[in-house]
Amino acid sequence: MIFLRNLLSALLFLVIFTAFGQLDRTEKKLSKWVDDNNDAAVELLKELVNINSGTMNFEGVKAVGDVLMKKFAALGMETEWVPGDDFNRAGHLVTKMEGGKGKKILMIGHLDTVFEPDSPNQEWRPIDENIVKGPGIADMKGGDVIILQALSALNAQGFLKEMNIMVVMTGDEELSGKPLSKSKETLIEAAKWADISLGFENGDGNPATVNVARRSSSGWTLTTTGNAAHSSQVFKATVGAGAIYEAARILNEFYNELSDEEFLTFNPGRIMGGTTITHNPGEQAGTAFGKNNVVSKDVIVTGDIRCISPEQIQKTQETMKRIVANNLPGTTATIEFSEGYPPFAPTDGNYNLMNMFSKVSQDLGFGEVGPVNPADAGAADISFTSEFIEMGIDGMGMSGADDHTINETGDLRALPKQTKRSAVLIYRIWKGVEINKK
Repeated sequence: MIFLRNLLSALLFLVIFTAFGQLDRTEKKLSKWVDDNNDAAVELLKELVNINSGTMNFEGVKAVGDVLMKKFAALGMETEWVPGDDFNRAGHLVTKMEGGKGKKILMIGHLDTVFEPDSPNQEWRPIDENIVKGPGIADMKGGDVIILQALSALNAQGFLKEMNIMVVMTGDEELSGKPLSKSKETLIEAAKWADISLGFENGDGNPATVNVARRSSSGWTLTTTGNAAHSSQVFKATVGAGAIYEAARILNEFYNELSDEEFLTFNPGRIMGGTTITHNPGEQAGTAFGKNNVVSKDVIVTGDIRCISPEQIQKTQETMKRIVANNLPGTTATIEFSEGYPPFAPTDGNYNLMNMFSKVSQDLGFGEVGPVNPADAGAADISFTSEFIEMGIDGMGMSGADDHTINETGDLRALPKQTKRSAVLIYRIWKGVEINKK
């Protein structure tokens, strides 16, 4: 019995040593603080989830921001609410600790969700002791709490005041305000200040991955015109092919020339064609009237485009323009590209930071971390930092599933896990630990 007890004690020690053998004394304290304060983190998350903050519920978005601003202020950070009047949204939360040493780190979250006040998904609903349903629990109020808790852990050890940290939590990530230049101005200015950006979106829901790249998301509008005439005259030199044939030609050539390119997608999501059409972009709707015996006069097609790099965007747009210009007889066509989210390109710096994060995770006993396939990742606010930073990663938020649906869930086990990894990563960056090379 004594031998068995000693063996069990030795095995327990081995497990603990294996999990924390690569952590220094301070990192172990950071980890312990997270565990000791996890119940409070869960209660805060519950409070935030139960506040409706659908993007267009401006009061709700601001209410979530108010709760978090008080928490950041209690850490000694400067806090500010940036009003969203110029882009028809609630606004953004910005909080900062500046004047210390080391790299300037930007941490990115968002306050809004896709669930407006008329959604049936309005409250925290435990499924079991680990899984909770709730609006925005994974996307991304869990990530917001992780940001706060990681900084709180660093503050408890006396390090936060020695760092250069900025947090931007946008109020319109799920439905960006217009113009985009105003909507994302605060985030872009923060990116110009920063050396490193850390995004706390849910990513692909797998804590063994982070995003080193995200594709762009922008729009295009194709307009074609033809000569309205009796259908018996279609294809004649005086009439031509009509607007619908021209639109069909263009879309088919888009597909034939571009559909096989890696990481590129372009989707026509809406089409109106006929003798008379209307289009309301704001409501993403339109109407069409036409007769089978009349050659079509007008077509409008709208869609999106997603690319992995600025170079791929430019190349794709040039190809689409060339195809559009080669018109069928009796038709004209134009294509316009709208502003959108830029790509978060997969740079060496991003991979190096991922490797550092993976080392942190392994030292904590949580295993390796690898990259999300960019084809499986949508656009996110971190994309607006890509042009300005040395390196960045996204997907550091709380794991969950079924984002953007009434069945959205979050895994509470991921809350302390991701908080520990974030706190130790920031601590090592601050200390100047060499970032692992790709």
